[in-house]
Amino acid sequence: MIMTPVMYTNDWISRAFNDFFKNDYMPRANATAPAINVKETPQAYVVELAAPGTRKEDFMVNINDEGNLSVKLERKDDEQESGKQYHYLRREFSYTKYEQTLILPDDVDKEKIVAKVEHGVLTIHLPKLDERKVKVQRTIAVE
Repeated sequence: MIMTPVMYTNDWISRAFNDFFKNDYMPRANATAPAINVKETPQAYVVELAAPGTRKEDFMVNINDEGNLSVKLERKDDEQESGKQYHYLRREFSYTKYEQTLILPDDVDKEKIVAKVEHGVLTIHLPKLDERKVKVQRTIAVE
């Protein structure tokens, strides 16, 4: 019996995972999009968006015409770099433009939403309405 040596390359694991994730069951996510966490407490929902190197001026957070939360991130290149004695051969550090719309639950008090950026994380605090205001009971007249 003749044994043929098998050569393994270092990227066989990444190829296997790429093949697994490139199918109809698990569409590939946008690799440049910031990661988002959504937490719920008895009093509020908290959305955290990881965007290292960003400042509060880079974000625009609002409630759109449909009552959904819209988060936009646009980071412009630093103008101070124009005088530098180098240029990038490859640059992957920054998010240049990102937009996400989140459908808000009915129990969010849209008048009291607060957002802040700290240590590269945008945190949006979505307080819940008082339960008495959420549950409206009434009789509907049938005509």
